[in-house]
Amino acid sequence: MTFWRVTFPLSFVNFINQAARAVMALIGPALALEFGLSAADLGLLSASLFVAYCLMQLPVGIALDLHGPRRVQAAAAAVAAAGFAVSAMAAGPWSLAAGRFLTGLGVASALIGILKAHTAWYPKERVAGLTGIAIFIGSTGGLLVTLPLQAVLPTIGWRGAFWAMAGVAVLVSIAIAVLVPPSPRREAGRPLGEVIRELGPIIASPVFIRMVPAIIVLNALHFTFQSLWLGPWLRDVAGLDEATRAGTLLVYALGAMAGNLLMGQASTAWQLRGGSAFAVPVLAMFGMLSVQSLLLLPGHAGLPVALLWAGFALVGSCASSAYAAVAQCYAPAVAGRVSTAVNAIMLALVFLLQSGIGAVLDLWPRTASGGWDAAGYGWALAGCFVLQAATVLWMALRR
Repeated sequence: MTFWRVTFPLSFVNFINQAARAVMALIGPALALEFGLSAADLGLLSASLFVAYCLMQLPVGIALDLHGPRRVQAAAAAVAAAGFAVSAMAAGPWSLAAGRFLTGLGVASALIGILKAHTAWYPKERVAGLTGIAIFIGSTGGLLVTLPLQAVLPTIGWRGAFWAMAGVAVLVSIAIAVLVPPSPRREAGRPLGEVIRELGPIIASPVFIRMVPAIIVLNALHFTFQSLWLGPWLRDVAGLDEATRAGTLLVYALGAMAGNLLMGQASTAWQLRGGSAFAVPVLAMFGMLSVQSLLLLPGHAGLPVALLWAGFALVGSCASSAYAAVAQCYAPAVAGRVSTAVNAIMLALVFLLQSGIGAVLDLWPRTASGGWDAAGYGWALAGCFVLQAATVLWMALRR
């Protein structure tokens, strides 16, 4: 019963989150042509969601600890609905960026809200597995903005897509307010300064310093390509048409869904056998390095593009087990702040990666079709590989 009243309804905040992130990979190239955007401009437009997402991590973490997931998540879904509506009415890139920013405020609690709820309602050994299931359910939002959206896009346009997402977000807000019970474990009110000061020891702790850099790079790479640059890469490097790109984005979303489910279940099973909570995330890091190596090889080592990106999504969607592993190293009362600290740093990195990749692509002239040179993508992906390799090395050396 707890699953249907807690995990299931709260997972749909992540449904909204996944749809909001992934939609730009499909419609981003068209927006760039319609508004005359450079690669850097498109990166900043998409990343405006992550700026808000990042800025809200501390307030959301405190709110979840003090007020519980039901009240916070119901309000968050309503804010996301307003953001989608503003995006649908946008007259230009600036107003669209404002809508994306407002949407980011609304989806900022998607992952940490479900982690906080599971920490409150379930024993710690089940948190990673149940969170993986919740994100698996929410990942259907990423599926719907691939082939299904591509099929109706000529009829409803990108504005209609945003209106549809606004309607879904309203329904999610109502469902959470009606179905989810009050949290069984919630902090009493305390001064804001005292709550914020508790972040210092969290960030300065050895486990945070050693493990979090590699975890945030792993997750940030998944966010960066899923939410924008995979779509243009498929057009400019793989040479795929619109329908085939949408199909590959669907495969990517399926890989992410499988990763969220399998990684969480594997982590829970391993911990029940007495293994480390960090084992699965570390394996995922090496898997990501391997996939990036193959993408950098000429001809991608003869492997299908869809298969490689599905692997990228599968290992990149290890956030649920990785965040749960970090949170388990701290008291349950501060679990919300632990997850938000990790998430805030990760989202700041997503902003830098999305805009940075755009800046790299702009170093080459635009192609005749309005895209960007394949060489730019190669250099950008190589930079991502070096960044991740450096954080994995840091994790290995800092025992």
